[in-house]
Amino acid sequence: MTREIMKRTGLTEAVLTDLVHGFYGKIRRDPVLGPIFAERITDWGPHLAKMVDFWSSVALMTGRYHGAPVPKHVGLPVTWTHFDRWLDLFRETAGEVCTPEGAAHVIQRAGRIARSLHMASQDARRPAGCVPNLV
Repeated sequence: MTREIMKRTGLTEAVLTDLVHGFYGKIRRDPVLGPIFAERITDWGPHLAKMVDFWSSVALMTGRYHGAPVPKHVGLPVTWTHFDRWLDLFRETAGEVCTPEGAAHVIQRAGRIARSLHMASQDARRPAGCVPNLV
């Protein structure tokens, strides 16, 4: 499966490494997102390595990532505006380093991840027993 995805999208481990490093470089410089990350990440080397593993698993189905992203994100002081900015920077970086097919592939997955993390963070803020508004 991984080989088929790589062939179809042009994504490789090297491309994903460039994507992750370029994207988080933009995040770190971003006036909105940068401070949120800076408060939580002091050693960027291990974080970037973990994110390369994450995107390898998400984009190429390699199974290299063995973490739990939701618990890491539920307590963050973020709204959809933050996730939307995250997606803008991700789309921009994917367009710069990936083939068009590869960019579409990772951007689609990034959108799902952003929506999932946003829903989880919103659910965590609801009082116990409160039914979410589904409208």
